[in-house]
Amino acid sequence: MNTIQLIAACALLAAATAGFSHENTGHHGHTDAAPQQQAWGIAGDAARATRTITLRMTDDMRFAPAHFSVRQGETVRLRVENKGQVLHEVVLGTQASLDEHAAMMREQPGMEHGEAHMAHVKPGRKGDLVWHFNRAGRFDFACLVPGHFEAGMRGSFTVTP
Repeated sequence: MNTIQLIAACALLAAATAGFSHENTGHHGHTDAAPQQQAWGIAGDAARATRTITLRMTDDMRFAPAHFSVRQGETVRLRVENKGQVLHEVVLGTQASLDEHAAMMREQPGMEHGEAHMAHVKPGRKGDLVWHFNRAGRFDFACLVPGHFEAGMRGSFTVTP
């Protein structure tokens, strides 16, 4: 490969990966798109949150608590605290949606993503995820940073009618 080809290849690689970062500590870590109904609920209005549940994430690849319960119709602020030394996240979903997202993260580990049902939190920081639990059932949450999900960094929540 000559110098011109090498420079072109580097420029193409830089352009293709620009903006691809898993670190996002925004309030919700999502764009300003209209809230999307999910099987496990919809983005909530912080002013309507009736309580706060703290989820702690640690480098032993665990959440504390690993399970929480809410009532259907309740809007809750999930305060996500990263007590570890590496980036962690919480993503709400179904087992199938989390499995699918984890597979995408393994294929594209630097993929930038952010939705209302996830919060990316840098080490030693806190983030909030406000969610309106308008669908009853048992659902899941996980850290989908490559390797964390596979190490067992997951939990569940129950929405009771």
